[in-house]
Amino acid sequence: MILNRGGALSEEYFVAYMKLIMNAKSCPANEAKEITFKRLFRNNPETLGKESYQRFLMASESLVK
Repeated sequence: MILNRGGALSEEYFVAYMKLIMNAKSCPANEAKEITFKRLFRNNPETLGKESYQRFLMASESLVK
């Protein structure tokens, strides 16, 4: 997936990204969340901005439910 760093990423983007990881690695949502955080945010919540990080958290919550 292409990552545009020019603006805040949507919740839908993160849901799609984590579902892709879950399917490719056959892993649960919580593991996909960790992988996504490491890959996109480089273990720093401010890497892509506060708004993107909040949307990432909302997306991960919706997948875990």
